[in-house]
Amino acid sequence: MNIKFQMPTILRLGSGTVAHLAEEAQKLGKRALIVSDGLMKQTGHLDIITKSLEGISLEYAIYTDITAEPTQENVYGALDTYTSNKCDFVIAFGGGSCLDTAKAVAVLATNDTTIEAIGDKRVTDFNEGVPVIALPTTAGTGSEVTDVTVITNTKTDVKMMMKDVKFLPDIAIVDSDFTLTVPAKVTSATGLDALCHALESYVSVKANGMTQMFSLQAIKKIMENLPKAYQDGSDSAAREQMSIASTEAGIAFSNASVTLIHGMSRPVGALFHVPHGISNAMLLNIFLDFSKDAILTDLAEIARFVYPEAQGKTDQAAAELFIAAVNQICETLQIPDLKGYGIDEKEFLAVLDKMATDALASGSPQNNKKVPTHDEIKELYMAAFSAK
Repeated sequence: MNIKFQMPTILRLGSGTVAHLAEEAQKLGKRALIVSDGLMKQTGHLDIITKSLEGISLEYAIYTDITAEPTQENVYGALDTYTSNKCDFVIAFGGGSCLDTAKAVAVLATNDTTIEAIGDKRVTDFNEGVPVIALPTTAGTGSEVTDVTVITNTKTDVKMMMKDVKFLPDIAIVDSDFTLTVPAKVTSATGLDALCHALESYVSVKANGMTQMFSLQAIKKIMENLPKAYQDGSDSAAREQMSIASTEAGIAFSNASVTLIHGMSRPVGALFHVPHGISNAMLLNIFLDFSKDAILTDLAEIARFVYPEAQGKTDQAAAELFIAAVNQICETLQIPDLKGYGIDEKEFLAVLDKMATDALASGSPQNNKKVPTHDEIKELYMAAFSAK
């Protein structure tokens, strides 16, 4: 056995851990670029970050022009702010879009190339980026602990998934207090994104005992706490467990990769601007139905870890119990199918072939224990379009 395992150098988890930001930031330089978004400014959360830096007389510049699905324009705008203000490191504060943008900026700051060149694999060997402190404000993407960044190329309508250890943040501060104000719809989308990370990483052909340990812990926490956080956003205990689960799932998939769900999800997000977590959730049941026979033992293992009543059941029965629980949580969180989300059928059919091509090109479906063909992916998209 030869296992490679990567995580940030420093990881702080739990309510109130933002108090350690100044302590960590002063080690990295004299001027920081804060990559955040307008919502963090409106809620006053951004003030917590800036006051923390001001308390140690650390200078900063702020970039908040981030879209829900970050693009190369967002990256270059933030990079220009970083360069023009002669910053030394980056603080990523917000949801996955902010974190992914910041990670891309950190790499481009030390490399004479473009994000498109890295995304198209025209550049595969590049310099270490500047330091990054990641502070997530949602419980979902796990970007604070992954070596992955996803940026949409608006010229090709492709989500560029870039994976390299140089995208891994140096420090992650996961303070669940920031998630207490997250709306129910965002809670469901990000929470199911984390569930997909945990589930896909467990059944991936690249999984190992270390990654599966994190995957299982994340799945159990999510199944127990996501409905609670969705139904009562002020449930601080559920919020904290979801933040930890999101981080655990991020660690798992950063090391074991994702599979078919993410491969099919990215084209939906790029072409129809569906939030990443929602597009993943729309494909979750389709993935389970297609892959079930190949991952039956895996699903049974998950069920027995999460649900005491699965003990003693056959693999088939235990797996069906878990699948039913996933179906129930998607129903509770009111996840629509693609048609129900509002995607036009004619527009969908017009790009069906491109979506299948882009899904396979991402490489993620190849991590499935049952790898679909191009035509099978098209059939799966059609099943997901009107699944209800």
